Amino acid sequence: MRDISVVIVDDSSFSIALIKDILEENGFNVVGVAGSLEEVKEVVKDKKPMLVTMDMTLPGTDGLECTRAVHEIDENIKVIVISSMMDDEIISEAKKNKVSGYIQKPVDADELITAINRIMDAEALYNYLQEEYFVVFKEALMDGMNRMTKTLLTYTEEYSFNKEYESEGMTIIIGIIGQFAGRMLIDLSQETANNLATALLRREPKSIDEMMAALGEFTNIISGNACSILNRKIKALGLRVAPPSVLHGEKVHVSAPNFITTIAIADTDYGKLLLNVGFKRSEEKWM
Repeated sequence: MRDISVVIVDDSSFSIALIKDILEENGFNVVGVAGSLEEVKEVVKDKKPMLVTMDMTLPGTDGLECTRAVHEIDENIKVIVISSMMDDEIISEAKKNKVSGYIQKPVDADELITAINRIMDAEALYNYLQEEYFVVFKEALMDGMNRMTKTLLTYTEEYSFNKEYESEGMTIIIGIIGQFAGRMLIDLSQETANNLATALLRREPKSIDEMMAALGEFTNIISGNACSILNRKIKALGLRVAPPSVLHGEKVHVSAPNFITTIAIADTDYGKLLLNVGFKRSEEKWM
């Protein structure tokens, strides 16, 4: 089992002992406990756990305030609430505060371990995707360009990006769904778009609609091939692509996603081309 470090937050010595025994019997590493807001801040800063179990009722504070304190230290730490109180309003507030799961006392060992494994496995899967996806998409674009136009491309720049930007003239956007949601887009000037569409069609496009259709299908193929490669690596990703959306014209602004993406600029025989891809963490699916 992966070495998952856990901090237990509870003001009951009985609950702490019970949760600690369950976790350690199942191979988790309990690195600290806390019973107040200040203790939470201290132990999380010191121990840097991967996971925190959180009681909702604590002296002078509550589990939501403590959860916010945890995420101020490190937003990637997962929090599972373990509380005697459980109703729709509390659950709604917990979700707003980025709680990953909610279990009602008395604690059931199987329920707790299943919830932790689900949450931490999803995190490991996301980390793997973050490490792998952009190399795969770049290779898919390079391979698609070679197969569909018999030409090569050269990547000249690569950087992270999460801001709005102005299109060079035409942007093709592909939504991606599955275990994690994301998007891929290709952006290029009108001249480059016409040149590439001509190569794909093997003749001049008859209209702007035909140009957009050609580039939309080109982008769809690239993204579909990349997602298939990632799915073959890890089936649990289950990535699927949505139909392309094509934006074109002067002063077209592409909105910023609420997650970090990566951009690569490529030189092609038809002009410069921008590839932009990114994925966000999945919405937590509670037990």
